[in-house]
Amino acid sequence: MPKMKTHSGAKKRFKVTGTGKLMKQQAGMRHNLEVKAPGRKARLNQDQQLSKADSKVAKKLLGL
Repeated sequence: MPKMKTHSGAKKRFKVTGTGKLMKQQAGMRHNLEVKAPGRKARLNQDQQLSKADSKVAKKLLGL
């Protein structure tokens, strides 16, 4: 059986923490930034933890 390849789209989108949780970048920071308040932009720029159901699928794609 050949080795399973890591999904190249998933490895660009998710990062694994030391405890094994998956983090993702929040949506909404790509355009229309001049109309968004600075506090809102700071909040959107933080990483967010992936939901339990999504992380199960993402871990498979990452080969974890």
